[in-house]
Amino acid sequence: MKSQPIVGAAVFNTVMESAGHRCQCKGQCGNPHTKGEGRCPHEHDGYTSKHGRRVRLIAAPADPLATAVTAAGLPPAELRAWCPDCLTAAARTAKLEHPDTSTDQCGLFDL
Repeated sequence: MKSQPIVGAAVFNTVMESAGHRCQCKGQCGNPHTKGEGRCPHEHDGYTSKHGRRVRLIAAPADPLATAVTAAGLPPAELRAWCPDCLTAAARTAKLEHPDTSTDQCGLFDL
């Protein structure tokens, strides 16, 4: 039996089953994942390598820049299985591609 979170297990299991318990990153993290034929090879409860650490996949939005509030309201169909390394790198890459250019101060210094 694979590990699962205590809260939200039904959503987590739905996402993991649709992903085959494997990270669904297809290069959004910047890694072409050539060893996994274009998809990250990390599997839930697997190991990164022979002497590596255990991988715990995360059910997170397909958009790595989605806020926690937005993510909490998404249905399982809009979530993806991510390994922590790919999710972090994909968010970093997305921030570089779409920087927040807002200069609006929301009236902070208006008198």
